[in-house]
Amino acid sequence: MAVTIQQIAEAVGVSRGTVDRALNNRGRINPEVAKRVQRAAEEMGYIPRNRRTKKGRRLRIGVVTQLAKSSFMLEVNRGIRDAAMQLEDRGAELVLKECLSVDENEQLTAIEALEAEGIDGLALMPVDCEGIRIKMNRMIDRKNIPVITFNSDIVGTGRSCFVGMDNRKSGRTAAGLMGMLTQGKGKVLVITGYFGNNVNNTRVDGFVEELKAAYPDLELAGVQGSFDNADEVEKIVMNTMQAVPDINGVFVVSGGQQGLERAYGKLGLAKRPYTLIYDLTPRNRRLLTQGTADFLIDQEGYVQGCQPPLILADMLQKGRRPEKELWYTNIDIKTKYNL
Repeated sequence: MAVTIQQIAEAVGVSRGTVDRALNNRGRINPEVAKRVQRAAEEMGYIPRNRRTKKGRRLRIGVVTQLAKSSFMLEVNRGIRDAAMQLEDRGAELVLKECLSVDENEQLTAIEALEAEGIDGLALMPVDCEGIRIKMNRMIDRKNIPVITFNSDIVGTGRSCFVGMDNRKSGRTAAGLMGMLTQGKGKVLVITGYFGNNVNNTRVDGFVEELKAAYPDLELAGVQGSFDNADEVEKIVMNTMQAVPDINGVFVVSGGQQGLERAYGKLGLAKRPYTLIYDLTPRNRRLLTQGTADFLIDQEGYVQGCQPPLILADMLQKGRRPEKELWYTNIDIKTKYNL
């Protein structure tokens, strides 16, 4: 619940009237007492009533996601739901628009719908294209609507900050794991989701860069797109492993990981390739525990969903700028032994 003047008064050991005077500059008050009250209000997260509304209504924080049906979004959406409850306690409202793809027009339509509803700030998983870049900058520069990107970022904009994984570093991390598993020799198949997804592309770039630098004898057998679809992952693995001998590593950058289990089963392999996947979803937990994958890289989807709306609320209600431009989430490496 929102912090009240009475709660601050009890914490500091003064009257409600003293707290009211200290926070609203009403009447004479001992400067030292005023500082104690103001410090307590800040620490307890008190939001003045006049900052809980804007032009006679509640503040509205818009959120736009992409790939809404992907398994990764389970944790992101859990974070968004928790952020919505916390905003409700702060007298603000979260308005969510979910996009099913990484299509520019679908995302522009979602953003424009939020503008029409009168949002005061926007948390966005941006599609990396010129139309979204222009739209973001117009909102920021002309309408004074702050924008925070999360999960995926976009250059050339005035966004306030980015919350998400350092995807290039995570790709390099995956290459290091694959190099150790294979002892730096053999062939690796890389399966991405959408080639238009900046997150996927950056992970692949980091993986390939580190592979070339640290494991030159580990050959890249190809990078193929699955559209985050398990049937496509299954087909890619089966076709590639039947056509290209000696593949001893498979790296799935995005969704559709369930196709690995089906493909390995149908191929009847005496020894499956070393396998790396992303995102700690319920299904991916099973892939680890049942031995379909060796390592899983998790990117704290919950944090990515929860933190951006709350940062925006701090900016709009408390005038508090983000402490840093890049809020990188942890690169967590999971095995069946540390789930």
